[in-house]
Amino acid sequence: MLLNRIGSHTKTSGGLAKAALPYVDAAGSETLQVYVSNSRGWAMPPGDPKQDVLFRDGIGARAIPAYIHASLLVNLGSPTELTVERSVAVLAHALERGKAIGATAVVYHAGSSVDEAHDDKAFHQLREALLPLLDRDDMPQLLVEPSAGGGRSLASKVQDLARYLDAVDNHPRLGVCFDTCHAWAAGHDLATPGGMTATLDALVASVGEGRLKLIHANDSKDDCGSTRDRHETIGQGRIGSAPFAELLAHPATAGIPVIVETPSVEHEGHAADIALLKSLRPA
Repeated sequence: MLLNRIGSHTKTSGGLAKAALPYVDAAGSETLQVYVSNSRGWAMPPGDPKQDVLFRDGIGARAIPAYIHASLLVNLGSPTELTVERSVAVLAHALERGKAIGATAVVYHAGSSVDEAHDDKAFHQLREALLPLLDRDDMPQLLVEPSAGGGRSLASKVQDLARYLDAVDNHPRLGVCFDTCHAWAAGHDLATPGGMTATLDALVASVGEGRLKLIHANDSKDDCGSTRDRHETIGQGRIGSAPFAELLAHPATAGIPVIVETPSVEHEGHAADIALLKSLRPA
């Protein structure tokens, strides 16, 4: 069975390579995820070419895949035209930056129609916005991440991904990022024995084999179905540690990189989560 590379979302303050690479080494990461812009803003900084080269060379020397998480403001289903325009621009920027730093893929949130009356138009917008980006085969792949639910989300339950992918003709360059905290918050009971397996089975049934490309491994501070996206250290939240062993044993997750996004001020916290997940990998 292919082993999952396990790492964390990694800080970049002070310089992409200068900050991220030491963090990776200290945390014991086998993969990593970064922001290339403000996580809660629309600014699109150009990056530092020297840091880009050092980062690209650094992950190459370590043989670890890197992922970019796009701004949390991205919403391709918004009824506000300016928000959609900005979302497309931010995704295009993230893809360009991903190409520059050698990233494998760019993760973005599925988005929301906000208003029930806007539901159908939201999926039309999604198609118009995404297809030109997906057709760029010289860029990193795009990965849609279902939300924690609420607010007319375009995809929160894993079953919702079927309609989402249909909107872009099941384009082969649109992959899926599965977030355990989001799935739990959306109502998938991952804590019950067999619950993680059932959810992953439903994911594969909805999107097909091979569509899952990345996993965000996070425990949750809140109850199942809360629609609250509040991450917790693995094993210290409402999901618990046992379901993560179930996650890593599922055939659909074989070889899929895992990113920890748990609360951590410094690398020690992520190092503990990474070590725990490594211990739960099938032998």
